[in-house]
Amino acid sequence: MIVAGEASGDLHGGSLAEQLRQLAPGRPLVGIGGAKMAAAGVQLLENVDNLAVMGFVEVLAHIPKHWALLRTLRERMHEGRVGLVVLIDYPGFNLKLAAAAKEAGVPVLYYVTPQVWAWGAGRLAKIAEVVTKAAPILPFEEKLLRDHGVDAEFVGHPLLDRALELPTREAARAQLGIAPDRPLLALFPGSREQEIARHLEDFVATGEELRRRIPELQVVVSVASTIQLDAARVPFPMVRGASFPLLRAADAAMCKSGTTTLEAAVAGCPLVVAYRTNALTYAIARRVVKIPHIGLVNVVAGREVAREFVQDALNPRDVADELQRLIDPRSVRRADVVRGLEAVRARLGTPGAAGRVARLALGIAK
Repeated sequence: MIVAGEASGDLHGGSLAEQLRQLAPGRPLVGIGGAKMAAAGVQLLENVDNLAVMGFVEVLAHIPKHWALLRTLRERMHEGRVGLVVLIDYPGFNLKLAAAAKEAGVPVLYYVTPQVWAWGAGRLAKIAEVVTKAAPILPFEEKLLRDHGVDAEFVGHPLLDRALELPTREAARAQLGIAPDRPLLALFPGSREQEIARHLEDFVATGEELRRRIPELQVVVSVASTIQLDAARVPFPMVRGASFPLLRAADAAMCKSGTTTLEAAVAGCPLVVAYRTNALTYAIARRVVKIPHIGLVNVVAGREVAREFVQDALNPRDVADELQRLIDPRSVRRADVVRGLEAVRARLGTPGAAGRVARLALGIAK
């Protein structure tokens, strides 16, 4: 049983399922995921499109659905129909499921472990209690987990698998129909409706501000496969489901906090990190988050490689100032960021994460 709670988890789950199919073709796969997992042969018990929410406040409305789903999965495990549970991120739900699995005598492999280094240190004892094996994807997570009694093995970041055949800048621009000889800014406002609602206006305003300063600038908006954007709100061309080619084509990017910032590092695209959330959610987060940066690219680097613009600091003029320096091919600032991104990519391990996790899974499955 492979359980992902959102689109990024579905992507990782799909790659894992493909590897499991190759290594153990007769073993049935069920789970919670989306199109990628379904295409890889996983029988979906629930679709992630119905589950993905974020923020302390927003989650409250979804609690009844999550409890009902947890009951269904618990029953399946107690019926003896599950030989292994593979959890992918989504800790609020998945740690409860891990506890239910232990109660049912089912081993648990946690792939893309909870970000306890950021705000969930209290969960470390729980993870050690209910998780059979952890497969973290960030380099510093293995030691942290091991130090707290979790059997953990760093497997490398799955983004590296997707980046094995990155196009050149020229090929990416040709693929996307983008002029080869003009500077390009890529906007990544988010993959959830909540993120779009809070980010899109400021992201668009930043692009317009830069267009005033650099008239020849091209601006393109990346649209996640899970989102429908009203063209009336976006005065720029939109590209769907092509984040890596767009990052390779771009001279700079404005990214909401999350995995996209690591995609930019792997693609070698200088970026800024921008994020705004519900005011109450942010107030709570400020009390519980224990790290100085929110962008994953900066967390992995251990310093601020990419400037962060969070909450009220997300001001289009200020963001445009930084992006203008990043777009300039001769600027010292751009060169510094590019070197920092190269170091981040080196820390993410080597390609082959899904295969390593599949072998771990088959090694502990009943």
